[in-house]
Order: sequence, then structure tokens, then C-alpha cells
Amino acid sequence: MMREPRSVVITGASRGLGLASATHLYKLGWRIVGAMRSPAVGLERLRAATGAAADDRRLVGVRLDLDDSSSIVAAAKAIEEATGAPDVLVHNAGIAAAGSVEEMPSEAFERLFCTNLFGPVRLTRELLPSMRAAGRGRIVVVSSQGGIRGIPSISAYSASKGALERWAEALAEEVAPFGLGVTVLVAGTFKTDILTEQTPHYGNLTGPYATHYAGIERTGGFMVRRANPPERFAAALARALDERVPFARHAVGFDARMLLFGSRLLPGRLLHHVLRLAMSIPRYGALRDRLRVRPPRVAIDKSPSGESEQHG
Repeated sequence: MMREPRSVVITGASRGLGLASATHLYKLGWRIVGAMRSPAVGLERLRAATGAAADDRRLVGVRLDLDDSSSIVAAAKAIEEATGAPDVLVHNAGIAAAGSVEEMPSEAFERLFCTNLFGPVRLTRELLPSMRAAGRGRIVVVSSQGGIRGIPSISAYSASKGALERWAEALAEEVAPFGLGVTVLVAGTFKTDILTEQTPHYGNLTGPYATHYAGIERTGGFMVRRANPPERFAAALARALDERVPFARHAVGFDARMLLFGSRLLPGRLLHHVLRLAMSIPRYGALRDRLRVRPPRVAIDKSPSGESEQHG
């Protein structure tokens, strides 16, 4: 009797790391459930990348909008109807936004937390009963360097990924007794569209943080030119799916490994300076003189009567 292929649910499977991961795992024999906003478009991309036929049962598309609780409930039901309790749930979908804390609108913070944190939490809650009943499964959380340390100009993204990691750590303790494990993959810089067209920038490039943005742009351009292909992340994910430990965290990419290592080794004050230098942020107090408000110039004129009059 032929064994059924293992099933993996990947959110955001229509592009970037999700598309590369779904393609790689399909070729390894997994059954792929791609959870995405536009399944018709996403499935076409997956079929093109994998060579799968339109009626291939190892490739399933499910509509999922992580900002919509009713969509999450419907997606979980469709997933269980398609494959039962999934062997693996990969929280890959996410969005980013750039801009200083002062210039980032509250709506952007809320949107990032809805997509990057609250959505994954809700989807996990919907699927956990079936996974718990099966007594097996792994939940994989895709984090980033911003989840290790707050990165200037992407504070909302960093905060959402940091919160996602703390949630994953707590979840691992809760589900381990039922035979479920949790893995956090800290992704470095990869060549995906989140680096360019998918990330809105709310910063004022001629405002008080203009020097910050210029330095970060130079560093970012350097990192993008040396970014890894998404296929390298997909291979690391495939290795992580075979883990049998209650909790694991792995950095994927040289830059992520260096930051994770540095965060464990260096004191916070020193790490602050290392990141400042790496991202060309002005030193402490360097911009203070620019922001001082000078008193208005006062001209003293003599009136015809000989009394002084002040004009601001």
C-alpha cells in the first residue's frame, strides 16, 4: 500500500520565499496546500514552477486573507477538508513598511501586526485541534533579522516579528506534550519583492531623518546586491521540517547568522553601536545642533522721538 505524501500548508505561497519553498517541497514529494489571497493566480505560478498538471492532487490552493478573521476560519476548514490535520504549518506570509517611528502612521503599525502576528495566531488556533488530535505536526514561523533586534526605519516590522517569535516560544511549551513542535526560521536578506515594490516607505526623505534614510539606503543597496536566492531558503526549510525537537531556532543566511550570534555574544550597548555603524546612522547627538530653534533676530530702530522700538 502506497503511503500518503506528507502535507504542508504554506501561507503566502504565490511569491517570494513561499513560492520557492512550495516548489522545492513539491519536488521532494510533499503535498502542498498553498494558502494565499488569490489562489487562481498563485496556482498558475506554482504549476509553472513545478510542472504539475492542473488536476494534480499534490497541489492545492486555498484562499486566505490574514487580515480577515472569517477568511481564516474558512481557510482552516478548506485545509482540513483537503488534507486532514496538516503535518506542517508554515507561517510565511508577511508584509513590511519603512519609515521612522515618528513618521510611521498608526494604521501601518496596525496593518503589519494584523498580517504578521494576529493572522498567524488565528490560523494556528483554528488548526491546532486537529493537529493535537493527530498527535503530530510542526509549526514553522518565518521570522527575520528584525525579530532578533529592532532595526531602524522598519520598527513596525521589527516589532511584529519580535512579537511573533515570543509567541512561537510560548506556543512550543504549550503544544510539546501533545507531540507537536515549533521551529523559528530567522531569514536573512533574500531576493524577493518585499525588498522593493512590496514595501511602502512612509519616511520624509527631506525631513529630520533624511540622514538616517540616506545611510540605510546605502547599506540596504549593498545587502540587496548580495542577497541570497529564495531557493536557498527553501532548502533550509525542507531540512527543518524533519526536526523532532519541541523547539528550534535557525538563522538562514550569513547576515542573519551574524546578527543572531552577535545578539547572544555582545552586550546591548555594544550591539547598538555595531548596528549604527553598519547602517550608517549618525552618532549620538550628531544632529542635535540642526534641531535647535534659534531665537528670532531682533532689530532695534530709533523712532523720531528718540525712543527705541523692537521689531521681531
